[in-house]
Amino acid sequence: MKNRLKILRAERDWSQQHLADLLEVSRQSVNAIETGRYDPSLPLAFRIADVFETQIEEIFLRG
Repeated sequence: MKNRLKILRAERDWSQQHLADLLEVSRQSVNAIETGRYDPSLPLAFRIADVFETQIEEIFLRG
């Protein structure tokens, strides 16, 4: 699944570690999601959307 996580994070000038801390996951998990090697669970996807104050569909794209 494609996503806009890296773009959204860069717009806020957040490091992967900072985002990981906000989501209570490892930096490696953030990296794996950004690179498409890992699809987050639904609860984690909702947390990501909440952190960026947007809808899941604005972050994760079919493809």
